[in-house]
Amino acid sequence: ARSSDTRRCGPHTFHSRSTGYWALEVVIELNLTVSNSIDGRRPWAEEVPEGRLMNRGHPAGDLLEAYDWTVLRRGVGGLLLECRLPETCLDPQRQLFGGFTGAYVDLVALYTSRTDSNPPAGFQSTINMRVDYFEPIREGIFNVEGRVLNRRGKNRLISVQIRQSETTAVYSLVTLRDTGE
Repeated sequence: ARSSDTRRCGPHTFHSRSTGYWALEVVIELNLTVSNSIDGRRPWAEEVPEGRLMNRGHPAGDLLEAYDWTVLRRGVGGLLLECRLPETCLDPQRQLFGGFTGAYVDLVALYTSRTDSNPPAGFQSTINMRVDYFEPIREGIFNVEGRVLNRRGKNRLISVQIRQSETTAVYSLVTLRDTGE
């Protein structure tokens, strides 16, 4: 029988069981203040400084440190961002932990849809998301680009690409529905 072994990498703890397989225990301590005001305002979207996507206070945005992203280009139907990979999102190989990739894709798709020539009026719901992984995203700087590809009725199809060092690491397609709420 194999003995138990424990390894740490940043905020992650890995345990080896007697089977020889490694199990991941992720403990993320977040100090988030997430709230909508009584009148329904969204504090992360109010008075956002030029060149930024959002303020603090958005649950996914705070985890990904989206308040520090730089907007490189915002045009009709498109958005290009420069992001830094937070320590809390790294796996033991110092790469983006795969489960967080969808959060980047979803958040960027939602903000990209708002750049459309006829932006959604209310809340948007993600009804489909496909994420293709081609290369690992390593710690440091990377770019995320979103584009509105198609719209029909209340639905929008958004592409999201994550690039690092001019290499496409992730390509995604997201279908969003404007709920009108």
